[in-house]
Order: sequence, then structure tokens, then C-alpha cells
Amino acid sequence: MKWQIPSVLLTVVFSFVLALTFSVRSPAFGPEDTNAKLSGEKGAASRQAVIVELFTSEGCSSCPPADNVLTWLNENQPLPGVEIIPLSEHVDYWNHLGWADPYSSASFTERQREYSQSLRAGVYTPQMVVDGKVQFLGSDRDEALEAISSASRMAKATIRIQPIAAVNSSAPRSVSFSVQVGNIPLIGAKEKGLVFLAITENNLQSNVAGGENSGRNLKYSAVVRELKMIGRLDARPDASFLARPTVRISGEWKRNDLRAVVFIELQGSHKILGAAESLFPAS
Repeated sequence: MKWQIPSVLLTVVFSFVLALTFSVRSPAFGPEDTNAKLSGEKGAASRQAVIVELFTSEGCSSCPPADNVLTWLNENQPLPGVEIIPLSEHVDYWNHLGWADPYSSASFTERQREYSQSLRAGVYTPQMVVDGKVQFLGSDRDEALEAISSASRMAKATIRIQPIAAVNSSAPRSVSFSVQVGNIPLIGAKEKGLVFLAITENNLQSNVAGGENSGRNLKYSAVVRELKMIGRLDARPDASFLARPTVRISGEWKRNDLRAVVFIELQGSHKILGAAESLFPAS
């Protein structure tokens, strides 16, 4: 007697194979991108990246608790499925009160002022901003966790960043990165995304000799050493972006503590559309 597979079973098997095929489809990058990786030595490929910015200053006595919160978020990565990418941006408007913050920059002060307009909030320290969408007192750990969790549920662009293997013998302290962007969340037909590259450094500290924190030894994570725009793109799903920015490593920076962070923000509103980070290659 000839045995036949029931038609119902065939249908089930076919449906399973079809579903499996679509579930393993790759993002919309070309064949040359197959060796690119999502950022993060901490398994970031399976996690949703969220940018957490802290506007802080060594001249502000209320800031050290917020600096500690940012370090805790960075080191512990407390939310499952979320890659927290911190940016510690030291403003310069405290510098005239007895202590010049060595990590401060007028560009970070200007970025915070832009946020004050888009978020309709005041300018103060310590101020934390999550994915460019919500701001609050930087020392409030519970509010930070709630905001990060909420931001992680939003659609994000796919961003890949990795160091380029080639070594330039004429510029040994320069590192180039391959940056690829795709799958932009649909925002608006005429809106633009700005692509930024930030260089951050962990394990920094200062012995403060003046101002409100005089006599204290302050420690930091993810201090922004450099922040620059590397491109623009349309904020639409079929937009793509490819760049190879080069970073010159300052003699003051510790190479092993550096991270390269790429993020896209919506022009005008400063909302973050996606982010990724990478280690620097060993020298």
C-alpha cells in the first residue's frame, strides 16, 4: 500500500519553511557589507541602542551624583535587550566660578541650548536627555531607566560601524571607521537626518582645586572628546548612507578607553533615529 503525506501536514510544513525564510532576511545593505557588524562588544547586535546624554560640569556641586548615574548605566547596562550608549558632555558656563572644567566645550553648551528650544525646557546642570526626546534631572536614576526603556521600544535605523583594518604608517595615531546607515524610520517626506560621530573616553578623573567641588576627586565615563557631523540623509526608509570618517587620536586620550559612537538625529527636533558604537582597534 502506497503511503501518502496528508495535505494538511504539507501545508503546515510549507508555511513553517516560508516563515523561517523571511525571518532570516538581512537588512538592506549590499553584498560588500556582509562583514560589517553592529556596534558593541557587549552583544549589541541583538539589542536596541539608546543614546543618553548628560550635560554636566566639574564646577557644579549637584553634578557628581548624575555623573555616577551615567557611569552606572554604562557599566551595568541594566535593561535587558537595550544597549545604553552614554555621552557625557561638559558645558563651559560654570568655568568662570573658580574652576575651568578641562573637559568642557562651548559646543556642548550650544547643543544643550538647542535642546532647550526643541524640548521647551530650561538650561541647567545636571541635565539628562534620552534619545533627544525627553529631559530630566540627571541624578534621577529611576526616571532615567523609565525613559530609556520607553525609547528602546521605538523604531530605529540600522547603523553599522567598525574600524577599517588598514593601517596608515604615515599617521599611526589616526583611525578610520566604516559607517553604514539604512532602514531609516519613516518620519516625514521633507525631513533630514544628521549623522554625527562622537568620540568618548571612559575611566577619566580630575582632582578639582577650585569652585563648588574644590578638593574632590571626580570620576567619569563616556566623556565626549570630539563631536562632529559627518553627513546628512533623507529621513525615509529607502535612504542609505556610507562614510569613512577618520579620527585623529590626541596624545591626551587613552586609546583602550575610547569608543566611536555614530548616531542620527532629526534636523530641528534633535530626536535620535538610531545609534551604534565601536571599540578602537588595538595599536
